[in-house]
Amino acid sequence: MKLNSFSHLMAPGTIGPMEAHNRIVLPAMDMNVSEHGEIEQAEIDHYVARAAGGAGLIITGACAIAFPHGAASMKEPGLSDDKYIPGLKALADAVHAAGSKLCIQSTHHGKVARVDVANDRPVLAPNQPGYSYDMSALADSTPTELGKMGAATAGKKIIYRDMTAEDISWLVSTWADAAERIAKAGADAIEIHAAHGYILGVFLNQRDNKRTDEYGGSLANRARLACEVISAVKERVGNKLAILVRVAGEEYGQEGGLTLPEAIEASKLFEQAGADAIHVTGWGRNPFDNFTDGPLPNKVGAYLENAAEIKKHVKVPVIAVGRMLPKVAEKALAAGQIDFAAMGRQLLADPELPNKIRDGKFDQVRPCINCYLCVAENFFDDTPFCAVNPALGNEALLPLKPASLTKHVVVVGAGPAGLETARVLTERGHRVTIVDKADRLGGTMWFSTMTTPDNERLLRWFKSEIKRLNIAVKLNTPATVDTIRALHPDHVIVATGAVRPKPDFPGGDLPNVQTGDTLRAMMLGTATAEEAGAVLSTLGKLGRLSGVTKSPEFVRQFTKFWLPMGKDVVVIGGSLVGLELAEFLAERGRSVTLLHETQQLGLPLAMPRRWTAVKDAKDHGVKIHRNVKITRITEKAVEWTEGEQSFSAPASMVVYADGTTSAAPLADELRAADISCDVVGDAGAVNYIHGAIHSSWKVSTEL
Repeated sequence: MKLNSFSHLMAPGTIGPMEAHNRIVLPAMDMNVSEHGEIEQAEIDHYVARAAGGAGLIITGACAIAFPHGAASMKEPGLSDDKYIPGLKALADAVHAAGSKLCIQSTHHGKVARVDVANDRPVLAPNQPGYSYDMSALADSTPTELGKMGAATAGKKIIYRDMTAEDISWLVSTWADAAERIAKAGADAIEIHAAHGYILGVFLNQRDNKRTDEYGGSLANRARLACEVISAVKERVGNKLAILVRVAGEEYGQEGGLTLPEAIEASKLFEQAGADAIHVTGWGRNPFDNFTDGPLPNKVGAYLENAAEIKKHVKVPVIAVGRMLPKVAEKALAAGQIDFAAMGRQLLADPELPNKIRDGKFDQVRPCINCYLCVAENFFDDTPFCAVNPALGNEALLPLKPASLTKHVVVVGAGPAGLETARVLTERGHRVTIVDKADRLGGTMWFSTMTTPDNERLLRWFKSEIKRLNIAVKLNTPATVDTIRALHPDHVIVATGAVRPKPDFPGGDLPNVQTGDTLRAMMLGTATAEEAGAVLSTLGKLGRLSGVTKSPEFVRQFTKFWLPMGKDVVVIGGSLVGLELAEFLAERGRSVTLLHETQQLGLPLAMPRRWTAVKDAKDHGVKIHRNVKITRITEKAVEWTEGEQSFSAPASMVVYADGTTSAAPLADELRAADISCDVVGDAGAVNYIHGAIHSSWKVSTEL
């Protein structure tokens, strides 16, 4: 990619009295590391890493204007007292020293103020809500997860308080006081949050706001409270701070949610009230059903069209958020659709993203894989972590410590654990050789790209890094004690992945029964006729010889038209792999029955992604049965019981997606041969991509 490919993204931009050195914005994402409203060093380190990485504007996570009142967490920063100014100033000074501008997001969480609920305070609302959420998705959350979610509110029931005129006056003046403290701390901007179910956002929509006074009814009335807050802030600090206002371009999932035409009118009113920029987001109104619609969307560029439409109607800059990948953002900026692009989870995965694209190193940007592990922690009032970036929340891990003694390390296995181990070891100065029996890099992750396309972005990055670092790779090379000894290693890392045996119930050894390993072997063209059957093994070999099955995108698209298996498929095991595979097959016209021995599907997927995956599987026609006991498999069917009842489903193919276990027999053999080694990834403990990368760091950062 040419150095100037992101010239629009890298251009300076102005919001009110503030100028940022580029158009990349870190949007608010709660880190939950403050203590009783006080900003701690861990929070400063987090934002400084993103500022040093080149983001033009850093927006903090939610900060409570009336802390602890109206707060969602005791771990969020407070703005309600002058005692919080020193912490805010330390953050502003550090972000400025790193080269970026700082915006403090100001909030009152209203009906989702968990701290109020936990402390028996009524939560502020326009009026008593006339609806309840469909919480059926929680059936796929474990008792431990439900307990952690309930702990944030001490398990107490929400009591709502209709806001009075005095409450409204208090809210407006409190917001202006908070803005003044932000200005005194030396920050550059304030973001007023008028979305995501917080107090100003619920006044905006017709579903929540049923008031009959001047704050309810028409859109102008429903926007009145937000406009009063904006005007008060503008009057108090308008010459010192840029004023950003966050609004949902659309609310998803319930009738009466904010519509785009309403968001346009609200944005115009916000501009008239004094907003210097409009930050367009989205909101799924049922967090247990619509979370991956908003605020954390699955779709790339999810809110871009709404932001572009709003921009047509306001003169102030417009910021778009919602998986604004660099190429998407650059194209939108070049077309004049938006003025700034907010990149959240991408900057968690790689805080150096802006510097890398500025320097023409786009291929070196570590991608977010959209796994939702980071944001899921907010449901538990805990600190986010990242599947692909172990340094998130532990910035002291970087820069990597150079090796005190260079070693030749052989890494066995080219899956995510092996590739990340090889990358980190090489960055630290070791010489690495990767060995894998397959004909391609990726291991099981390559196979996972069939059902999870975002994983392919990570695989491409790994391939690029292996090439950039000139790491030696030996494919089609089975690893034994003798072949490894011949490489003369000083140390060996075993990253051979998990094992997926065939089931041990009656009929589990029939030829129509496949496992993750045999399906992968079939795709790689290495399956024997005994493993996959004569037809499928032959087709796999032909695909391997022709090279077509080396492209995950080709396989994903081609299998929508032709898939070499019968109509009826039974998937046994509804964890991460089984659930996504069931949807994949159903989407390709197969009649799929999913059998799961316990209650919760989709483990260990992060909750929001899990809830969506279960819903999507049902929408694609997957017939789901929970708490089953398999009795036997025949050549044409699977039989099982649920309680006292017996059932069966036709099955031309059975996929056993359960029983995945860790195993590293090679490590035992190496140790017996007096060859030093470590085990990483699923070979040591089955935790998928997150576990693979984090376990690799534990070994590779210290060797």
